[in-house]
Amino acid sequence: MPSYPLSVAVVCMSNMNRSMEAHRILRRKGFQVRSFGAGSRVTLPGAARNLPVVYDFSTTYEEMRKDLVRKDRQRYNSNGILHTLGRNERIKPRPERFQECRDRFDVIFTCEESVYDRVVEELWVREQETFQPVHVINVDMADNLEEATLGSFIICELCERLQQADNLEESLVQVLLAAERKTGKSFLHTVCFY
Repeated sequence: MPSYPLSVAVVCMSNMNRSMEAHRILRRKGFQVRSFGAGSRVTLPGAARNLPVVYDFSTTYEEMRKDLVRKDRQRYNSNGILHTLGRNERIKPRPERFQECRDRFDVIFTCEESVYDRVVEELWVREQETFQPVHVINVDMADNLEEATLGSFIICELCERLQQADNLEESLVQVLLAAERKTGKSFLHTVCFY
């Protein structure tokens, strides 16, 4: 079992729902965790499917919540966005972009394949300095509250198993295979280097 806590990042597109739910659950379990978005802006459901509400990553969750309350409290309360923003405010002040972070992690979980592709691409274009490995694992989940919670529990279980492993590098494939059998999901995985 590693003598140090596993350093984990969770990345979705906007650092709003899936990555923040995983952040909440992992933090509660005592993991060293950060969450990020990989998109260029934070995008939330708007008045119509083709009219999203868009914010810069520099906008705080509190500012987003106040803006949406002003725009249409009932709509954003009934679709769960105000609840989500309230949860996020209790975790950290604002969303963060993965591409702007230079911290190093043992494992980075992504929440959809397109985010996985962005994270892997970002790590590949960075100049390698220490050659410390980082495992990037995709746990695909739909961007809704229920799937975010279910997917976050899968991520948490993976983290717990990896934390208990004697050797992360040697155990990872077996941990993923066991999780695939248990959940019926398949996980993308690659190793990048810092």
